Amino acid sequence: MKTVQISLNSIDKVKSFVNAITKFDYDFDLVSGRYVIDAKSIMGIFSLDLSKPIELNIHADDGVDTVLDILKPYII
Repeated sequence: MKTVQISLNSIDKVKSFVNAITKFDYDFDLVSGRYVIDAKSIMGIFSLDLSKPIELNIHADDGVDTVLDILKPYII
C-alpha cells in the first residue's frame, strides 16, 4: 500500500481525478480525519472537507509508479 497527500479543491479536479483512477483495478481510499471513503465515488468525495489536503491510500503492490504518474497533478 502507498499513501500520498492530494488536493481536490475544485469540482473539475474531482471529476478528472475519479476518471483517472477508475481505469485501474486497484482499490483507492481517501482518508480525511476519521472518515474513510472509496476514492472512486464522486458522491463520497464531495462528503469530505475538500479545502484541506486528503490522504490517498493506493492498495497495490505493483504498478504504483504508473498510478503516481497519472495522479501527479493532484499530489501535493
